[in-house]
Amino acid sequence: MFVDIAKVSLKAGDGGNGAVSFRREIYIPKGGPDGGDGGRGGNIIFKADKDTNTLIDFRFTPILTAENGKNGAGQRAAGRSGKDLIVEVPIGTVVYKIEREKSPHSRSIFSDGEDTERLSPVTTEQRSEREPSLFSSPSKAVPSREAKTGAQERSENDGYSRVFLADLTQDGQEAIIAKGGDGGFGNAHFKSSTRQAPIIAEVGEPGEEFEAELELKTMADVGLVGLPNAGKSTFLSVVSNAKPEIADYPFTTITPNLGVATIDGRDLLIADIPGLIEGAAEGKGLGHDFLRHVDRTAVLLHLVDVYNNDAGEAYETIRKELDKYSDLKNRPEIVALTKCEGVDEDIIKMQMASILAKNPDAKIFTISSSAHLGIKELLRELSARVAAKKASKDSIDLGREKYSHSRSIFSDGEDTERLSPLTTEQRSERELSLFSSPSKAVPSREAKTGAQERSENDEYSRVSGNDLPVISLNPKELKTAWKVEKTEDGKFIVTGEKIEKFARRTDLNNYASVNRLRDIMKKLGIRGELTSMGAEPDSIISIAGKEFTFVEDY
Repeated sequence: MFVDIAKVSLKAGDGGNGAVSFRREIYIPKGGPDGGDGGRGGNIIFKADKDTNTLIDFRFTPILTAENGKNGAGQRAAGRSGKDLIVEVPIGTVVYKIEREKSPHSRSIFSDGEDTERLSPVTTEQRSEREPSLFSSPSKAVPSREAKTGAQERSENDGYSRVFLADLTQDGQEAIIAKGGDGGFGNAHFKSSTRQAPIIAEVGEPGEEFEAELELKTMADVGLVGLPNAGKSTFLSVVSNAKPEIADYPFTTITPNLGVATIDGRDLLIADIPGLIEGAAEGKGLGHDFLRHVDRTAVLLHLVDVYNNDAGEAYETIRKELDKYSDLKNRPEIVALTKCEGVDEDIIKMQMASILAKNPDAKIFTISSSAHLGIKELLRELSARVAAKKASKDSIDLGREKYSHSRSIFSDGEDTERLSPLTTEQRSERELSLFSSPSKAVPSREAKTGAQERSENDEYSRVSGNDLPVISLNPKELKTAWKVEKTEDGKFIVTGEKIEKFARRTDLNNYASVNRLRDIMKKLGIRGELTSMGAEPDSIISIAGKEFTFVEDY
């Protein structure tokens, strides 16, 4: 059974707790603290496997759990880390994190100007990760409402949004999908000259837990598209060893089929998807569920039945559906008129003219799969197109690795492009450093010296002259940033990456651990903010789901 969409619940391992222990040996009356640290929780890792071709296994194992880390012990014995859970998935699997729609408000902006409000839970860490990613992909267009895939439409209709996590496109490629929690420190970690007998130990941090959606997009060189009964399955069965179901009624193919065709010593991986009909991009028929499988193909082979009343109309129907679905309209395409054995040349020429009227640049072949007419010529052309596409992609990827695109922005509105050898990390750091200095004025071209121009060229990157200045924090400040909100019932909620991590590792049953968290809040300035907002000694403070009083109860 072929399954290309699955949902699974993931739970990474929790970190082990740190130990509170003191050295007790004969003749050593004050051995000092020797509590060991807890072990790290196991990660959930997805690994692409060439021998796996369906997501059916996730129907039977919908919950995946990694091993927890072990607790620390005395004599500085650290707990064992939990084993990572490695899950094999087919090549071409895309993993999304599902976020149920709850407060606070977030907006989904489409390129056609519409914006629809929906509710999705976004944590501080997720928000900080998503903001830099917006600037790191300036060329990536926001899909219009018509361009959304069936899975995207289903997710919105079902009341949840999806966050991209990983795309596994090569055999053996791995990605950490759910990260295990860090182990807590034992009391030996907290000893100092002024704190010689600490009774503080941290609890292990919980591992990530969420629901994920897996979407399989077949990795093929050639994608077969066309109306039902256009001869796609027959063509695949002739050029490869694949055995798709073939019959004289529409929608014979109900699942994608793969086959390998060999021509002149080269192998072509060909994907056959169920026939498309008008409105497939909006969910009609069977093909809309499988359009994703031609997303990654290098070349499209568009099969048109020569017995259609108007081959041009049949061709245009499929082209419109491909245009609505995604960027498939820009994919290299070859058109083949099928079932041409025994057909008059005048009819073939008329049908070819009808297609050329819709697309003058179309390259059309006439074939007959059952009679094996024109098959080799078509396969040679497909092989050449695929090789050219791959060579073009390799050269682009090589250029991107060697150079990064950057701009020099001047206050008079001019912007000049140049190529500078920057790594991805350098580029992201420099983009963030730009936004972390909003008050720094940019001098005009006439006012800058050569040294100033060089320094600014090295500092500013990928900013359009028409973009509004965006104020943000650099990576270090993002980690220490925090926010305090007061609820209607008088509770104070503190959010922030660093303070939430400390709170998750705090043992609320240990008064010394809670007092340590209060000291950290004081150093970060949170205590002063709470006081200015009217916090009383018995006010409830909530951080990362853990609640305690503002001042220690006596």
